[in-house]
Amino acid sequence: QVQLVESGGGLVQPGGSLRLSCAASGNIFKIYAMGWYRQALGKQRELVARIISGGITNYADSVKGRFTISGDNAKNTVSLQMNSLKPEDTAVYYCNADLVNADLVVGSMIRDDYWGQGTQVTVSS
Repeated sequence: QVQLVESGGGLVQPGGSLRLSCAASGNIFKIYAMGWYRQALGKQRELVARIISGGITNYADSVKGRFTISGDNAKNTVSLQMNSLKPEDTAVYYCNADLVNADLVVGSMIRDDYWGQGTQVTVSS
């Protein structure tokens, strides 16, 4: 069974920095992409940043120039460095992975989206 475990959320003052990390574990055959989404109170979940196998990245316009996503294929991890944080960045941040899970019992491989539990980021003075 695939699990995504996030770490690094917390409370930070405006202008500060935080680094989020996410590790995927389980019978992972291939990862196509990993990324971060966020959901603020009363709003829909939105893409923050995503990195595709091969290193291609894309960012929400609201975080370009402030956030940097990076991945380690060997460790099945993704990180999000968040600088110059603003109060509007406050949200629950979710790690996401588009990957193929190898079911060793039935001998199948299934590509699907997986989500972490979420980590709270609060930007406030």
